Amino acid sequence: MTTKKHSDAVRVGVLFSSTGFTSKIERSQMEGTLFAIDEINQNGGVNGREIIPFYYDPASSPHAFAAYAEKLIKRDQVNVIFGCYMSSTRKAVIPIIEKWQKLLFYPTPYEGFEFSNNIIYTGASPNQNSFFLADYMASHYGTRVYMVGSNYIYPYESNRIMSDFMTNFPGGAVVSERYMDLNAGREDFRSIVQDIKLARPDFIFSTVVGKSTQEFYLACHDVGLHPDEIPIASLTTSEAEISEMKSGVAAGHITSAPYFQSIDSKCNKDIISRFKKSRFYTVEPNMCWEAAYFQVHLFANAMKKSNSDDISQLLPHLLNSEYDAPQGKVKINPHNNHTLLYPKIGMVDNQGQFSILKEVSQGVDADPYFVNYSPPGVDNDDQ
Repeated sequence: MTTKKHSDAVRVGVLFSSTGFTSKIERSQMEGTLFAIDEINQNGGVNGREIIPFYYDPASSPHAFAAYAEKLIKRDQVNVIFGCYMSSTRKAVIPIIEKWQKLLFYPTPYEGFEFSNNIIYTGASPNQNSFFLADYMASHYGTRVYMVGSNYIYPYESNRIMSDFMTNFPGGAVVSERYMDLNAGREDFRSIVQDIKLARPDFIFSTVVGKSTQEFYLACHDVGLHPDEIPIASLTTSEAEISEMKSGVAAGHITSAPYFQSIDSKCNKDIISRFKKSRFYTVEPNMCWEAAYFQVHLFANAMKKSNSDDISQLLPHLLNSEYDAPQGKVKINPHNNHTLLYPKIGMVDNQGQFSILKEVSQGVDADPYFVNYSPPGVDNDDQ
């Protein structure tokens, strides 16, 4: 089945950094996006119309994200943008898409406490990752946590939430809370890891992102912080970041996410196999890659029904829609524009993949404002 002529194409914006300090993980999101677009086009497009991506490189700069979002809308005439990794970049884009009444698909775990009718949130909110991580770490390692994060919105808010969770447990305490520049290197972390070694927390909660992730893990490895004694627990360390580290450096450390490449399902294996044979594969598939991939399919399926990418016509078909994603059947909640996901706890193995230690049998709805939940350690039955 072939697509119609180029002039009838569906124009979409793609805003992920291919340069800058978060370029590795954002390139994986771009690859997931372009791979999904290619799959859809190879199968006839959207009602016979080819999807054409318009791409700019914001180089990890919130200002550039905002400027390029405006350019995509005004010059390239797109109604839908797939993009943003850091919360600071999402927040820079929100006023633009709301002003012009366009739609942003955001495929990254974030700090919650947000709603925009102009955003579809496909990454995990805190009740879908932080909640499970806090409960797992308290049950298996202890309740004294040392927090280390990059210096921007998401780590601040994630640490606040994790602090609230951990202090619900008897003896729970935040030993220290430290923030580092987004470009921090191994030497910059030296004093922090020495302090961790002296403080002997039960675990480290890391919200370090981008290139600094490998630098932090290497700094911990250098001083002999062994994961059996003081593991790093993270919401942001994925297969993409681990692939940049020396073999075994991240082994034994823990991440909470709705998706790991190692998920043992036919759907996941088939998609991974197709992706790794495609021309788009340069970065290891990970939680952000997967969300970037499935959100394009959610968009295309909704547009097939609405026959329009205008937000007023698209949203009624997008909200409450489902898709068989690599992690399981995801669904957009019509009340908050967030996505039902499948929380998991994984431990890094010696091959740079994750052994899944714990997972839920059914999807968990996002609860970005914590309206309906019991804090871990209070009334936490497995979901």
